[in-house]
Amino acid sequence: MKVIKKIDEVRRVISGIKSQGKSVGFVPTMGYLHEGHLSLVRESIRIADVTVVSIFVNPAQFGPREDFDEYPRDLDRDSEVLKKQGVDYLFVPEADEIYPQGYKTYVEVHDLQDKLCGRSRPGHFRGVCTVVLKLFNIIDPDISFFGQKDYQQAVILKRMAKELNLEVKIDVMPIIREGDGLALSSRNKYLTQEERKAALVLSRSLEEAKSMVGKGQTNSATIIKEMKEMIGRESLAKIDYVEIVDAENLDPVARVEKEALAAVAVFIGKVRLIDNIILSTEE
Repeated sequence: MKVIKKIDEVRRVISGIKSQGKSVGFVPTMGYLHEGHLSLVRESIRIADVTVVSIFVNPAQFGPREDFDEYPRDLDRDSEVLKKQGVDYLFVPEADEIYPQGYKTYVEVHDLQDKLCGRSRPGHFRGVCTVVLKLFNIIDPDISFFGQKDYQQAVILKRMAKELNLEVKIDVMPIIREGDGLALSSRNKYLTQEERKAALVLSRSLEEAKSMVGKGQTNSATIIKEMKEMIGRESLAKIDYVEIVDAENLDPVARVEKEALAAVAVFIGKVRLIDNIILSTEE
């Protein structure tokens, strides 16, 4: 595995790969890799001729009171893990390589960016779209892989790619969970043992929603009420949002008809966690 830090160099490498008619798979990450990331990496290796992973903790997607400085980083560990997986190239640019002094250009997907997580993290998806578009332009992948845990992000990036006529295919892979149901996240590292146990209320509330739909309950308000009551019984949990929305446009839906998304964001202590599940009346 070759580690590259400069945009010009990675472009030269990718140009050479493309000139041979080979396909490029790309997994953008912020590092501190877990099995969720590695499931995307393995899928890229399976599908594409060459796999590129980026590690870049993107300052543009963090708010002024968020955890940019504390966000977990371990490049040596991540590099070793990716090398063992069989990744071909690791792109690890510095911040000033992506955002040179005086940088002024940002990308937004209006409406979609203002829902769910966007309400409590203003500017977050502007930062995500900007860095992902830049990385797409740098890496020029044929296919890029994202996780369903960041469902809103995936919806927004798909819209961005479609409306900006990008040729990259975006593949969204299933959420990877611990054996007890907790969705894998780099921020799980922040949780104490007690908080780790309390965090299970996210996945349990989502499973309860799925169970209710399976038993014929399709009224969103009723399902949300039950979910909020379940989360509220956990003393360490503070709800940011609990919503049931259209799986494509993220608008709230009054009833679950065919397919909808149940999405939650909950503070466990000081750690904000997100999770979601697809609800379907057709299962």
